[in-house]
Amino acid sequence: VGDWLKSLDDFSSEGKASLLDSGEDFEMLDDDIDDNPPPLEDAGGGKKTKTEEPAEDQNTGTLAPLDEWMDMLGNGQLKKKVLQAGHGPDSRPTKGQNVKIHLKTSLADGTLIEEQPELSFTLGDGDVIQALDLTVQLMEMREKALVQANAKYAYGALGSLAPDVPPNAELALEVQLLDATEAPDLELLSPQERIALAGQKRERGNVYYQRADYAFAVNSYGIALQVTESSSKVDISPEEEEELMDVKVKCLNNMAAAQLKLDHYEAALRSCVSVLAHQPDNIKALFRKGKVLALQGEYAEAIKILKRALKLEPSNKTIHAELSKLVKKHSEQKGAEQAMYKKMLGNPASGSSGMQKHQARSSWVVSWKWLFGATAVAIGGVALSVVIAARN
Repeated sequence: VGDWLKSLDDFSSEGKASLLDSGEDFEMLDDDIDDNPPPLEDAGGGKKTKTEEPAEDQNTGTLAPLDEWMDMLGNGQLKKKVLQAGHGPDSRPTKGQNVKIHLKTSLADGTLIEEQPELSFTLGDGDVIQALDLTVQLMEMREKALVQANAKYAYGALGSLAPDVPPNAELALEVQLLDATEAPDLELLSPQERIALAGQKRERGNVYYQRADYAFAVNSYGIALQVTESSSKVDISPEEEEELMDVKVKCLNNMAAAQLKLDHYEAALRSCVSVLAHQPDNIKALFRKGKVLALQGEYAEAIKILKRALKLEPSNKTIHAELSKLVKKHSEQKGAEQAMYKKMLGNPASGSSGMQKHQARSSWVVSWKWLFGATAVAIGGVALSVVIAARN
């Protein structure tokens, strides 16, 4: 287990993982990668480019080595050619097993980058680049193969510092499968081994996050959480339990950040709530919970959460900025709602005022009509009196 963790640690150092909850601030990386690689679960079993089925040895029933390329995904971006036959299809490793390979990594032009005689990782956990995770699943024990990998399934548009791989570089990988064993039982690991394993998986998630591969980051954080939450048959001290809880909280916080990038708001909210159940005053969880609520249009509740975070850390400029933005949006939302209500109700205040004016105008019309009528009657009476008097 110790050697396996060390190998995993060496591979995790391929990228810079100084963000998030191992010194994380609130600033998020720009989401500038549009063409994310597919999840490992969506990868096909591959198909031959020249024949539908690889040739089979009549005596042994194993796949014979052929000098032709197998298109692993059907898109021409991940190809494999058998250099040395293995021990047969039944010897292939399965997901979840710990495998050991001899790996020689080169650029497409043949420039050697590095050679690792015994690289160990958990198959299917995303501990290594996709080209390896996908290819080794279809290799037989002791098989040696050459793999051509597009940058999409290697180190992508960013490249890598360790190993030194330039951006958008296609790789040639010479791989030999040396061993495959069952992963250790988590219940039987010592507390320190569990802490180390969870930390390795979390760091791998951080690498994926910095590369903007957020779905893979969530996967790695999820595996780390499984390690921290598994039951144990080994005694654990209060200090070790607290250390394990610290790793769990960091995983949840980082997972929430990745879920936010994926617009998985409900999932991000659950991650934040889980953190706050253990640490009610966790600034990062409060901040992200406020962001999620704001994105869901719950401005009043979001403002309440962010005010609580700001009270705990008054000098945090990021929280200040987010809170100011939300207060403005909330004010605009309330103004829009009031205008909508007035429109729906037909503006009753202005309506009653108009009615009063109409009534006042009508009363004036009635008064003038009555006055003219009375005057006409009086004049008529006077005229009639004059006529009668004249006759007399």
